[in-house]
Amino acid sequence: NSQNFASMAFMQFQALMCAALVTALGAEHAALADDAPAPPPVQGIWKAAVPPTAMKGEFDNNDPLGVAAGAKITADCSLNWIDPDDGRRYCFASGTSLEFFLDRPRFHLQQARAGWRKLTAAPAR
Repeated sequence: NSQNFASMAFMQFQALMCAALVTALGAEHAALADDAPAPPPVQGIWKAAVPPTAMKGEFDNNDPLGVAAGAKITADCSLNWIDPDDGRRYCFASGTSLEFFLDRPRFHLQQARAGWRKLTAAPAR
């Protein structure tokens, strides 16, 4: 019957067009994926926004609480605080450290400055 034949031919045409469209979209996606930069490595929950360029913080980018305790704990400045009084940036190694610091920032800065003087003092001869 010619009506069934036409209907079947139209369905085959639709299937062919869908296949062509899927192939074309897949090729376009692959081309875009090749041009796209690789995502940054996952660095944990507190590293959700790693700065695109290096930031410079006080204490040579060491965590102020670590410095206050006499330890150099390097931070990448993705977590930082800028002192509203003098505009200096302080970098933190963890969200916990930043939150603890913010409870008493003046006290912790005083302790960190004293610790930094000890850490950077020239050894006695």
